Parts: sequence; structure tokens; C-alpha cells
Amino acid sequence: MNYNLIGYSVFITVIVFIIVIVGRICYQNGNIFVAALIPDHLDLCQQINKTLLVCYYLVNIGYCTMTLVSWDTVTSPLQLIEILAIKFAVIICILSVLHYLNIFLLTNTIHKLIK
Repeated sequence: MNYNLIGYSVFITVIVFIIVIVGRICYQNGNIFVAALIPDHLDLCQQINKTLLVCYYLVNIGYCTMTLVSWDTVTSPLQLIEILAIKFAVIICILSVLHYLNIFLLTNTIHKLIK
């Protein structure tokens, strides 16, 4: 039995679900957050939020496809679960770091963008 194929299919299914759900939530809530930072420029807020969403999808899809290349041969179900758990944990941690980095950069540089 080829555990790598099972792992790839589980990984891709779960990661796509996580990326889409988190992206949708951040996009919907991001409109309110960015509009609060720039109350007089709602069109700019929409464009910033759309750009953030596109960048989010590109970075995450690119990273997830790169992680598929680095998988070793999986020989047991226990090893498959371990590899999946590590891959999911790394990607979720990267998502959270990117989210907080975006918030930090937006709050510190948004007024420079307006001027």
C-alpha cells in the first residue's frame, strides 16, 4: 500500500479547506478592520483587502505545493499521521504569523499610504 498517495490526498483536501475558510474569514473581517484604519477611503480599503486575499492565497498555495516535494517515503500509518500532523502544524503556525505580521504592518504604515 502506498501511504504517500493517501497522505497527499488527505493533506491537499484538509489544507485547501483550511486555506479557503481562513481566507474567507480574514477577508470578511478585514474589510471592517481596514475601514476603521482608513475611514475616509473606503475604495482604498476594498483594494487593500482584495490584494491581501490574493497574496494570502498565492503564498499559501505555493508553500503547500512546495511541502509536497519534501515528503519522505511513508511506510506505516503511524508515520503518515505523524507527518500530516507536523505539516498541518507548520502551515497553521505560518498562517498565524502572517496574519499578525499583516496587522502589524497595516497599523504602522497605513497612514503613510494615505499621505
